[in-house]
Amino acid sequence: MAEKQFKYVILGGGVAAGYAAREFAKLGVNPGELAIISKEAVAPYERPALSKAYLFPQGAARLPGFHVCVGSGGERLLPEWYTEKGIELILSTEIVKADLAGKSLTSSSGEIFKYDTLIIATGSTVFKLSDFGVQGAEAKGIFYLREIDDADKLVEAIQAKKGGKAVVVGGGYIGLELSAVLRLNGLDVTMVYPEPWCMPRLFTAGIAAFYEGYYANKGVKIIKGTVAVGFDSNGEGEVTAVKLKDGRTLEADVVVVGVGGRPLTSLFKGQLEEEKGGIKTDAFFKTSVADVYAVGDVATFPLKLYEELRRVEHVDHSRKSAEQAVKAIKASEGMGAVEEYDYLPYFYSRSFDLSWQFYGDNVGETVLFGDNDPSAGKPTKFGSYWVKDGKLVGAFLESGTPDENKAIANLARLQPPVHSLDQLAADGLAFASKI
Repeated sequence: MAEKQFKYVILGGGVAAGYAAREFAKLGVNPGELAIISKEAVAPYERPALSKAYLFPQGAARLPGFHVCVGSGGERLLPEWYTEKGIELILSTEIVKADLAGKSLTSSSGEIFKYDTLIIATGSTVFKLSDFGVQGAEAKGIFYLREIDDADKLVEAIQAKKGGKAVVVGGGYIGLELSAVLRLNGLDVTMVYPEPWCMPRLFTAGIAAFYEGYYANKGVKIIKGTVAVGFDSNGEGEVTAVKLKDGRTLEADVVVVGVGGRPLTSLFKGQLEEEKGGIKTDAFFKTSVADVYAVGDVATFPLKLYEELRRVEHVDHSRKSAEQAVKAIKASEGMGAVEEYDYLPYFYSRSFDLSWQFYGDNVGETVLFGDNDPSAGKPTKFGSYWVKDGKLVGAFLESGTPDENKAIANLARLQPPVHSLDQLAADGLAFASKI
């Protein structure tokens, strides 16, 4: 088979790949030096759109509208942009073998791609219920959301099952965002999750109470403390019901599953040092193998602010780590200097007319402030602080203005001392103006 040689190869075609390509173009890359290899059929796009605007009943987002880098307010990189920059987009190509010592990648069709420097940006894949042996989990009408093809299939199902019953399995990011958008499409929605409240990795009980109440007011039914253990289907193999561990059975025309994922690192097993489920890197995203970098979801990196190794699954980190790796590569070639990655953890979500942001670390004692009563039926401004060892380490805010969100980010970065939790609760958002 044909063999192609590149100076730089980015493996993966998600958000990180697009932001890395932009950074290469900014710092200087010659035509033919850089290739992006992706198993998807389209140029890199802003993945968060898939669980939000892509599924809207009116004014839905479609490509080319959300190619990177519009998600951070930058120029939209259309497929022709890569052509103009001399960057080769190798799409619909799945890599099945990586030989890091030999600096080569092999595709499922036998093509070989050689490189001088590799950036691993393979991202994550979703956990499927069939992975856990759940009975009937292969039925038609059970959906997962990771790539644009998944979103297209879900759009088709939503349109075909207007007014039907949807069951969302999982109460995290995907569960909350998709429950909202399915409800906006007029489906009868039930969300099921095993935890005592939604989004337990981040939300406290007080935060979650608002969202659960708000969703209930919008017509989303919530069943907590149980899991899906099986699915019924009809003669055509289409899902008709979800069987729960607590004995209940829910009718279902559409099922969407969002129960987490895992980083795609299997190609590199035994070739790279790993830690905490990801590929271990330094503060420049260099791995244990020379000329190999790992960014985004797959990287376990030193989080300077907390002096520990972490793996972060979020679009903001995918963008910034990709840019950092390219700066480091160029610095190693004598093009300027690059500082250590100094990342402030940041998460956000939008659903219905709600929009929250979180910065920092969600450890220690918590203080809830503002009005978290969902009965008003409209967004209210409330938030939470996390305090550890006498310092504010994390901040969450619903319905903040851009300036207010900037202020809570500043708090999480500076970690100011907190002398009284009661006073902090009384001050609420005003605490930020004191810093």
